[in-house]
Amino acid sequence: MNRPTKTYRQSLQRRLAILVALALLLPVALAVSIAVGAASVPLTEIGTILCGGQAETRHVRIVFDIRLPQALAALVAGAGLAVSGATMQGVLRNPLTSPFTLGISGAAAFGAALMLFLGGGNIVNMDNTFSGSGFSSGAIAFGAFLWAMLATVAVLIFGRLRGSRGETIILIGVALNSLFSAGLMFLQYLSDDTRLAAIVFWTFGDTARVTWNGLGLMLVFVAPISVYFLSQSWNYNALAFGEETAMGLGVPVRRLRLLTMLLASLLTAVLVALLGIIGFVGLVVPHIVRLFVGSDHRFLLPCSLVFGALLLLVADTSARLILAPRVLPVSVLTAFIGVPVFLMLLINRRDS
Repeated sequence: MNRPTKTYRQSLQRRLAILVALALLLPVALAVSIAVGAASVPLTEIGTILCGGQAETRHVRIVFDIRLPQALAALVAGAGLAVSGATMQGVLRNPLTSPFTLGISGAAAFGAALMLFLGGGNIVNMDNTFSGSGFSSGAIAFGAFLWAMLATVAVLIFGRLRGSRGETIILIGVALNSLFSAGLMFLQYLSDDTRLAAIVFWTFGDTARVTWNGLGLMLVFVAPISVYFLSQSWNYNALAFGEETAMGLGVPVRRLRLLTMLLASLLTAVLVALLGIIGFVGLVVPHIVRLFVGSDHRFLLPCSLVFGALLLLVADTSARLILAPRVLPVSVLTAFIGVPVFLMLLINRRDS
């Protein structure tokens, strides 16, 4: 009796240590992200700037107008995408589930492209913002959000008609993703040079386009939805043993699955609408975290949340340095990293 208890306690301590270590790395990565770039800011000066002390005006503007909102956006978006992917994989009991394999990001891309096409296109500035004739950036983000939520509703309705089975929902998502990809290519084919440039630019997920208002909007959705996911950890663990077992334990399986899918999709829609498409974070991060903390959602969800934030922040910082002074969209780097990592995880999973 003592030996299993001791083993469980050691496992618990190890998982908590991993979570604490990841959390301690966040402020370090944040400080480095603010410091490095085409124009460096001394680490010793960052603390002074953040505390409101005296510093060079140029450095203050770099920190508050460019680096800090971009770094915080990477943290919030990485956390939101990762925890959304982890919960979707949990409720559907399918490792290939993510907001992107379900067609949500594809629908958002189509919605943004449609707004750009109807608005006559927007000029892309050097600071990664839109200006000129056509709809505003807020209208473009709203179009992306609206179509992402329409795709979510379609997935949930068709999934409900087929019994909300995980395999069915994924197949529906794949079909919708193909549909919206075809629609996006059709809009690109009909677009002139200005429209085409704007559409292609928007599809590159980039944290540099976020504003302080956009960051606040992201937090409004990420924080409460993440708290809800964490509060349902026990129910997700029960669902992992099968629907009948979970229902026997008093878990409202159908309601839990639908509400989780809706909230995860809503969170993804907001992030994609504001930042563009940033792939593979929601798909790969939960798999990596499971290698270290297992499938217990009490640890999987918070570790995915923190590691997702850390991973996207590091990727965003690296993307800023690779082609400096030009800034590489972070979505390009996450795709280059995510594809081989996910293939390695699949190979190792099959061999085991």
